[in-house]
Amino acid sequence: MNRTHLPGIIAMAAIVLASNILVQFLFGQWLTWGAFTYPFAFLVTDVMNRVYGSGPARKVVIAGFITGVICSLIGTQILGDFGPLVTLRIAIGSGLAFLVAQLTDVAVFNRLRGGKWWRAPLASTLVGSSLDTAIFFSVAFSASLGFIEPGNDVSWAGETLPLLGVGPIVPLWVSLGVADWTVKLMLALLALVPFRMIVGKLTAPST
Repeated sequence: MNRTHLPGIIAMAAIVLASNILVQFLFGQWLTWGAFTYPFAFLVTDVMNRVYGSGPARKVVIAGFITGVICSLIGTQILGDFGPLVTLRIAIGSGLAFLVAQLTDVAVFNRLRGGKWWRAPLASTLVGSSLDTAIFFSVAFSASLGFIEPGNDVSWAGETLPLLGVGPIVPLWVSLGVADWTVKLMLALLALVPFRMIVGKLTAPST
C-alpha cells in the first residue's frame, strides 16, 4: 500500500469505529448518533477514487470492512440489557451492506468520472447509501429473513406503526431505515463541499 493512501485508510477506519460506538446512542425516536458519522465513509471513498483511482479506493473499502468485522466480533462478546450488543444478523447485515454499498459507490463513480465534478460523488453516494440502508435493515430486522438467526427475537422491529409517526402503517424497522436513508441523502449533498475542498488541496500542484 502506497504511503500516500494511509490517511484514507486511517480516516475510513476511524469513521467505521466511531459509527460502531455511536450507533449505541439514540438521537430522537428514529436515529442513533452513528447515522451522522457513517455516511462520511462515502466521502472518504470518493476522495480516494478521485485523487488516486479505483484501486486504492477499493483497498480503503476493504480496510473499512475489516475494521467493521473486528468491531462486530468485539460487540458479540459484550452483553447489554437484551443480550450481545451485536447479533449475528446485525453483524452480517452491517458487513454485507458496507461492502456492497462501498464497492458499488466505486463502480458508479468510475462510470461518471469524466462528467461535471459533482456528478460522480453525488450519484455514487446516493446509489451506495440507498443500497447500504436497504441491505442492512432488511437483513438485520426483516421478519422474512428470520431464518438467518432463528434464536434472535427481533419481533420488536416488526411492530407496526405510522411511518416516522405520520405516514402509512409499516413495521418499525422500515421507519428506522427511512430515517437513516434520509440522513444519508442530506449528508451526501453537504459532503460535496468538503469533497471539493479536499480534492482541490490534494491535487493542487506543489510549489
